[in-house]
Amino acid sequence: MEQVRSFAGGARELRLPHVAAALVVAYACTVVVRPDGQAWDTVLDGVLRNAVWVPAILACRQAAVRVPRERSAWHALTVVLILNTVVNVGRVLIGPDAPASPPVLVLDTLALAAYLSLWVTLIALVRVRVPRFHPSMWLDGVITALGTTALGVAFLLGPYLSGRAGAPPLPLVQLALPATDLLLLALLVALGSILGLRLDRTAVLLTAALTCVLAGDVLLFAHMVRGEQVTGGPVELTWLTGMVLVTVAARLAAPTAVGRDDRRASRVRLGWRLLALPLAAIVGSLLVLATGWATDLPVLAAWLATATVVAALVRTAITFHEVRSFDEVRQEARTDELTGLPNRRALLEAADRVVAAASARRPAALLLLDLDGFKDVNDSLGHTAGDELLRGIGARLLPSLAPDELLARLGGDEFAVLLPSATLDEAYARAELLRALVLRPFPIEDFSLHVGVSIGVATAPIPAATVSELLRCADIAMYAAKSGRKGVHVYVPDPDGGSGDRLRTMEELRTALDGDELAVHLQPQVAFPDGRVVGAEALVRWHHPVRGLLSPAELLPAAEQAGLLRLLAERVLDLALDAAARWWEHRPVPVSVNLSAADVTDLELPGKVAAALRRHGLPAHALTLELVEDTLMADPDRGRSVLGELRRLGVRTSIDDYGTGYSSLAYLRYMPADELKLDRSLTADVAEDPRAAAIVEHTVALAHALGLRLVAEGVEDDRTAGVLDALGCDVAQGFGIARPMPVPDFLAWLAAPRPAPAGAASQRDR
Repeated sequence: MEQVRSFAGGARELRLPHVAAALVVAYACTVVVRPDGQAWDTVLDGVLRNAVWVPAILACRQAAVRVPRERSAWHALTVVLILNTVVNVGRVLIGPDAPASPPVLVLDTLALAAYLSLWVTLIALVRVRVPRFHPSMWLDGVITALGTTALGVAFLLGPYLSGRAGAPPLPLVQLALPATDLLLLALLVALGSILGLRLDRTAVLLTAALTCVLAGDVLLFAHMVRGEQVTGGPVELTWLTGMVLVTVAARLAAPTAVGRDDRRASRVRLGWRLLALPLAAIVGSLLVLATGWATDLPVLAAWLATATVVAALVRTAITFHEVRSFDEVRQEARTDELTGLPNRRALLEAADRVVAAASARRPAALLLLDLDGFKDVNDSLGHTAGDELLRGIGARLLPSLAPDELLARLGGDEFAVLLPSATLDEAYARAELLRALVLRPFPIEDFSLHVGVSIGVATAPIPAATVSELLRCADIAMYAAKSGRKGVHVYVPDPDGGSGDRLRTMEELRTALDGDELAVHLQPQVAFPDGRVVGAEALVRWHHPVRGLLSPAELLPAAEQAGLLRLLAERVLDLALDAAARWWEHRPVPVSVNLSAADVTDLELPGKVAAALRRHGLPAHALTLELVEDTLMADPDRGRSVLGELRRLGVRTSIDDYGTGYSSLAYLRYMPADELKLDRSLTADVAEDPRAAAIVEHTVALAHALGLRLVAEGVEDDRTAGVLDALGCDVAQGFGIARPMPVPDFLAWLAAPRPAPAGAASQRDR
């Protein structure tokens, strides 16, 4: 039913312009063939002519509802039309020759109110289209208004004021109509100047409607001067045509899109569209001043013309100020505040031009520089020292660049160098030179500070054809240089679209975390010497829809760069506990999950772990959390606090890859842990290398003395297992026991009978 009413309302609204046009055509016919008699004059002029205003009133009312942003303008125009309709009907009823009386005075007052309401309409329409006014916009309006008024007073009203029109000077009362029309015209032109001739459909139609009304008033005034009767004549058609245009404008009014206008209004106001009307007003004012020397023009016209010229001079001064301010703001928007170097915006603009001009014979290159260890500078010496270091980078690198080459700071400790003309070899050589400059010590606060730098190199148009591709390739190369500790790395596209595309991997990983592409594979841990299963390490795997099964080595770097390590750890923890819940009632074998540095320093980790255990119905000792010793050394105090909370929950903790990091014995004294995991680099050659065996033997003694269980990783064969058993290791893990396997396969492996590790007993008996 609501749809029917809406359709019916739309149909009525659509017919209003047609109704108005039909009424105008009907009235035009009476101009050609008009019946005689006072009654017909009353019907035709009082009813038919004023009936044209009714569709316009209804259309304006509907526009006020349909276009909320312009509601005040359409309401004001509705008031204008109603008042004019009342005035027209009243004058028909009173008669054109009625003497001055209270009714006539009332009608004149209503006509003045309609005139003032029309000003409100115009100002409201412009206010919607120009939400933010600049001083220059006001001055443009003042210039055009003064210039238009000067021309009107000099050449339209002037002859009737001085009697140069061939008749005695007219009294001011008779000049009220053309004077008000002149002021209305001045306002209309001024508003057009403020809009800069950017008129939309509604503005064009209303301007045309007002032009018709003003033309009708001019014709009416001309007839009145000659003492001619105009009732029922062709002059009426100009006003009625204006009403039809008003009806059409209201019917076609739509919500104004201000986004584009806002952007235009925020710029410096230049261009022929903005200057056309003010320039015309200035030229007209100069014409008035020049003509006034030879003819007797009204003094008011001279003053108005002079005011126009003065306003134009002020406008010129403001224009220069706006241009200067615009240049300053533009420069600030493209300059890094700290270093004074161009910023990312400036780099992108320059890169657009460089990439567009690059060719296979004349390639361009981009070097992306990222400082190594900058966070340590801020943490140890403070941000003031870090800021001084960043300023020093620019000062040191700029002298080595050519005038057409650009050094920019992208943010943080990341810089970029744009080389408009450089081959791949030349770009690589330049990167090595810049790296050597950065590696030299910086004098910071009485310190001789050394920092490293990783540089990624990419070229255009091959392989990067656009600026975004150039940045992406350089970023990938920079990350490869940082992760591989190579210093400088050149981007080489992967024809298979493999793991080199880190950015794509990062975005795909975000999606995978919310889906079911991630899974855990489980690698068993068995006890010496009987082969009893005492644990299983959960290793994350990614079932990539295109690239197949991906290992942690392929997804963890992308997760770290994307800031997803904590979310990934939570997802792996949930998957691991879900798997453990499937066997825990029958075989209470705990599951191990690896932690990153981000997890160890997360004070909310104990609460998250406790909630996950409750969610899966598992006790705390069903979980072991593994972390590498380098992770512990990143923030020992905070790590100790987090691990202490986990141990109070009853969760076991394990130090993974022991022997490959700092290997600081001091932290073993204070860091809460339940076991050490010997890295495979120490266990792989233990059967052949006596030195490796000695290290393992003493590490076992140290672990047992501290009350820690020792897990030997990398057990690949029975001989290695026998030696590690003989040396006193507690638990074995490696391909010799079992490879990591999906959860269903692990459940089957767990249920199957297995012999003890071969050679274990014989090695112990020795």
